[in-house]
Amino acid sequence: MVNYRRARISCATFFFTVTLRERSSYALTDHIDALREALRTVKRRRPFRIDALVVLPDHLHTIWTLPDNDGDFSGRWRAIKGGFTRALKRRSVTLERDRRGEHDLWQRRFWEHMIRDENDFVRHVDYTHYNPVKHGLVARPVDWPWSSIHRYVRHGLAGVACAVRTK
Repeated sequence: MVNYRRARISCATFFFTVTLRERSSYALTDHIDALREALRTVKRRRPFRIDALVVLPDHLHTIWTLPDNDGDFSGRWRAIKGGFTRALKRRSVTLERDRRGEHDLWQRRFWEHMIRDENDFVRHVDYTHYNPVKHGLVARPVDWPWSSIHRYVRHGLAGVACAVRTK
């Protein structure tokens, strides 16, 4: 088995991409309330700050800042994915199983990048918020309902230049 090297640094900020196995799925946006509940539940048990987030039909991008003395983002993702999967099962959503017997909903791994500095942070926030435009889902980032860009605009935070950018 491959041993993936992950930076387990407490109080660090990370950018993540987490993807469903079936790239044509709309499960994340069709069941956005279940995803929100899974995120809330994990945040209550294992706090972290969501600095930016966008949920697309088949994947999401998010930036988290972890608390002091706890760099375990993998455990948090495992719990979020599991909570979302269980919620779909309770709703009688048909979920296939893979050869290991695991539900075949999520890609097993995820992409993470440790944010290095303020410029890196702004670039990743902009990338996160612009992603629905990149995928042809909307013309402007502010037109996508499942994005933290609305909070950024409301609070006049830096990094919202892409809010008015068009295709």
